[in-house]
Amino acid sequence: MNNTDLHPTGEPRTPDAPAPSRRTGRTRAIVATSAVGLVAIAGTGYAIVAGPDSEPLVFDTPNAVISGQTFDRPIEIAADNIRLQRVTIRAGGTAAIRIRPDVAGATIVDTEIHCTDGKTDGIVPGDYSAVRVTVHDCRRAFVRDAGSSATIVDSEQNGEAYSPDVPGGVEAAPSAPEFGPLAPLPSPPRAPNAVPPTPITFWPGPTNTGVPAGTVLTNSGSLDLRTSGQVLTNLNIVGCVTVRASNIIIRKSRITCNSPTYSIRLYDTAVNLVVEDVEINGAGRNSASVCCGNYTLRRANIWNMIDGPRLSTKSTIVDSWIHDLARIPGSHNDALQTTGGSDIIVRHNRLEPYTASTNDPHNACIMIGSTTADAVRNLTFENNYCNGGNYSIGVRDDLVSSNIVFRNNKFGRNYRYGVIARPNQTGILWDRPTNVWFDTGLPVIP
Repeated sequence: MNNTDLHPTGEPRTPDAPAPSRRTGRTRAIVATSAVGLVAIAGTGYAIVAGPDSEPLVFDTPNAVISGQTFDRPIEIAADNIRLQRVTIRAGGTAAIRIRPDVAGATIVDTEIHCTDGKTDGIVPGDYSAVRVTVHDCRRAFVRDAGSSATIVDSEQNGEAYSPDVPGGVEAAPSAPEFGPLAPLPSPPRAPNAVPPTPITFWPGPTNTGVPAGTVLTNSGSLDLRTSGQVLTNLNIVGCVTVRASNIIIRKSRITCNSPTYSIRLYDTAVNLVVEDVEINGAGRNSASVCCGNYTLRRANIWNMIDGPRLSTKSTIVDSWIHDLARIPGSHNDALQTTGGSDIIVRHNRLEPYTASTNDPHNACIMIGSTTADAVRNLTFENNYCNGGNYSIGVRDDLVSSNIVFRNNKFGRNYRYGVIARPNQTGILWDRPTNVWFDTGLPVIP
């Protein structure tokens, strides 16, 4: 199968591409402390080692992601940029989730909060974003103080759509010795039917993608990976990476590849590649950062190349920042591109093909066609920030597709022609209420 870079009206550019394979996840250890013991959290199985149920779990690892778990005790967030997702919390006491006053960037997504005491608040006291959070039986659902912010999107309280104007909405947090007196912060006015604006810091960016700050790197040249199960970490790779084996992990590394092809190329023997906490610099001439399928990319900082990742079967891009693409004569730069494949996930990424210094929108946040395979099937594009492109979503007229879903995305206005080309093409499912403008929260009507 070949993967072809095409503009809707341009000529094809046809690099090689490998055949499909499968993707995998990873296990990440996260440590949380309680007032009396240690709580170890690893991957999908969180084991409580010590601490009574009445004590809060204190998460104090910056940039930690706590996912898919149930906690029968309060949570205290004690470090920046911690993310709770698909979590269920049942708790009494003062609050189910407490954000310490010197902490920023807390995000709670797709989470349920059940207060077991009528005097318990949901989330306090501020500096957080809550997205699709449901709160039950709490004294107050979402609370902020006068010196902090709270952004609540698509959330509910007691089975009803959240509103700050009814009891239990955003208001002053209760005074407590460790936080001092708190005062209410009025909610800003919103346009009718608008989703509250989400700060850009909700999406990945310079502080939470690429090589973590303080990581010491060891210099390396180009790599040809042929041993299954290899784990490569803390490398400064000046060159390109070829993957020919299964279950390889590349993490906490920088790749600077000036090849006209790919920074990372997978062959048909490569399955389950995982790339995380990696910076990929295309040196101004790289055709694409990753090609083409059978991989998972997490928290990647991708820049200075013609295209970002190519998406084929079993491609997953999450929590990544793709920006500052390299314009060369005749290029049609896409942050993401697929020309065929199935089971593709693009979730919670910051996609910025637009170059402000030259007012260049480039071609697309994602280009979708079926020129190298019979169709594109089961592609989910959700919770992304997208700004730029001739069309931000470039749907080609040759696309044959089924179940391509766009939902819960925010769009900037630095495109040339519009947000999506051919929105009514067969197989395109555009969720009008949840695809909204970044600046106003109003639905994007294609």
